[in-house]
Amino acid sequence: MSGPASVDVLAHLGEVVAQRRDQADPAQSYVAKLFAKGLDQILKKVGEEATEVVLAAKDGDPQKLVYEVADLWFHSIVALAALDLKPEQVLAELARREGLSGLEEFARRTPQAPDH
Repeated sequence: MSGPASVDVLAHLGEVVAQRRDQADPAQSYVAKLFAKGLDQILKKVGEEATEVVLAAKDGDPQKLVYEVADLWFHSIVALAALDLKPEQVLAELARREGLSGLEEFARRTPQAPDH
């Protein structure tokens, strides 16, 4: 899956997460439970998932890596929602970077140290 269908999945997931943040019972919803615990707990979960992505990649199991990246993306969307941001904003930033070399993009956002 790529292109608009992928964007739709991420947008829909962002909408579901925001809805559960605002309306769901923490006793009935994992997302609502995360929000009830606060931003620090959400960010801790993002960090845990990032570590699991690294470990899965090092294990060399493609399916495990896909599973862990899905968890990381999901918890990243929860973190975005905690700060009133949407997945579409991240996709727009990625689109903005398209066509730039990684080094060129990095140079544009990093203050340059003077040469001595």
